[in-house]
Amino acid sequence: MSKKYFGTDGIRGRVGEYPITPDFMLKLGWAAGMAFRSMGACKVLVGKDTRISGYMFESALEAGLTSAGADVMLLGPMPTPAIAYLTRTFHAEAGIVISASHNPHDDNGIKFFSGKGTKLPDEVELMIEELLDTPMTVVESSKIGKVSRINDASGRYIEFCKSSVPTGTSFAGLKIVIDCAHGATYKVAPSVFRELGADVVVLSAHPNGLNINENCGSTHMEPLQAAVLAEHADLGIAFDGDGDRVQMVDHTGTVVDGDELLFIIARDLQDRGKLQGGVVGTLMSNLGLELALADLAIPFVRANVGDRYVISELLERDWQVGGENSGHIVCFSHTTTGDAIIAALQVLMALKRRVESLAQSRQALRKCPQVLINVRFGGGENPIEHPTVKEASDRVTQAMAGRGRVLLRKSGTEPLVRVMVEGEDETQVRGYAEELAKLVTEVSV
Repeated sequence: MSKKYFGTDGIRGRVGEYPITPDFMLKLGWAAGMAFRSMGACKVLVGKDTRISGYMFESALEAGLTSAGADVMLLGPMPTPAIAYLTRTFHAEAGIVISASHNPHDDNGIKFFSGKGTKLPDEVELMIEELLDTPMTVVESSKIGKVSRINDASGRYIEFCKSSVPTGTSFAGLKIVIDCAHGATYKVAPSVFRELGADVVVLSAHPNGLNINENCGSTHMEPLQAAVLAEHADLGIAFDGDGDRVQMVDHTGTVVDGDELLFIIARDLQDRGKLQGGVVGTLMSNLGLELALADLAIPFVRANVGDRYVISELLERDWQVGGENSGHIVCFSHTTTGDAIIAALQVLMALKRRVESLAQSRQALRKCPQVLINVRFGGGENPIEHPTVKEASDRVTQAMAGRGRVLLRKSGTEPLVRVMVEGEDETQVRGYAEELAKLVTEVSV
C-alpha cells in the first residue's frame, strides 16, 4: 500500500499548511498513541529541534498521545539521534522527533523511532495512517496518559557519544571550530568535544526559534570555512539543524563532505580489522568513493537516497557502515541511526590513529566532478517521466560512454527534482546538468 502522509523521512512540510498544522498533529498524536498501545503498555518520548513551531506541535502531540492513553516523556531540544538512543535506554515503545532537519524555520515535520531506536516498520506507519482516517476518541479518564520531563537527557546523550571512542581518549592539542546551525546540537556538541580535551570554538549556537539553518550549518559551509582559517584551527565540524548530518572543513578551508568522511571511517575500520562486510552509499554517492573503496578491496553498494534506505541495505547485508554525501553517516557498531556527533568522533579517531591531518587523510579519495541542480516544481505530472526529459537523459548517458552518470530523482521531503550529472570533465558535466535542468523546468511549467 502507498502511504498518504509518511514520506522517506517521516511527515514534513510548511508550517500552517496541511498536514503541518496543530489539528493534524493532535490527531497524529492520538493515532500514534492508539497504534502503540495496541502493542501493549505505551510510553513515548518526544523531542524537538529549536524551531519556534516546535512548542506548538509538542503541545498538540502531547494532547493527542495522552488522550489515547499513552504516557509521554518530554526531552526538549535534542538531536534526532539522541532521541533514538534515549528511546532505547528508557525502554519506551516509540520516540517522536519534531524537526525538519536541514530545512528553514518555516518548515517542520515529525519523525518516529521504534522502541529499538530504528525507523518505524512500514506496517506501523500504515496502521497510524489508517487510524488518522477514523474518528478521534478519548480513553476513559482514569486511563489518560501522564506527562513527565526528562531533565538529564543532555547529560545522558553526552556520555553516550563519548563512549563511542576508547576510554581515556584525549583530543588535547586539537583546535576545532564547531558550527551548530542554531539547532539541536547547540548544547551537547560543544560539551562532547570539550570534555574529550579539544580546544573548541563554537559558531551558531544561539537559537532564537527562527535562525535554525540560516546561513550556517552543514548546508551553508562558508562561515565555518572562514572561521577555521581565521582561528588557525586544525579542522571544522558543521552539523545540520537536528544533528543527524555532518560535514567538515580541513585546515586549508576546504569542505570535506559525507562521501569523504565515510571513506575515512571505512578505511580506519579496515586498518583495524573491524570492517564487517562493505560500505553502503546511495545513488548520489560520488563515483570517486566507489573507486577509492575498490582500491582497498572494500565492497560498495548503492541504495536509494535517504538514510532509511541506507539502513535497510545495511541490515539486509549485515554490514555496519554507510551514508550519504549530504553527511548522514550510520555507524552500526555504535548506534542505530545516522548520528553526526558520533560520525565526527569516528573521523577524529581515524585521524589520530594515522597521525594525519584531515587534508592528508582525504587525499586517497579523488572525487569526480559532480553537478547537482535542484529544480522546484508545482506537483502534478512527474517531470522525470516526461518523454523529452527521458530522451535527453538517455542521450547524455550515451554521450558519456560509461565514463559518467546521470541521475534524475524527486526529493522525498521537498517539491524538488534533483538533476545530477557526474563525469570526468567538469565543463562537460556542468553543461549537461544545466541542459537537463532547463528541460525539467520547461516541462514543469
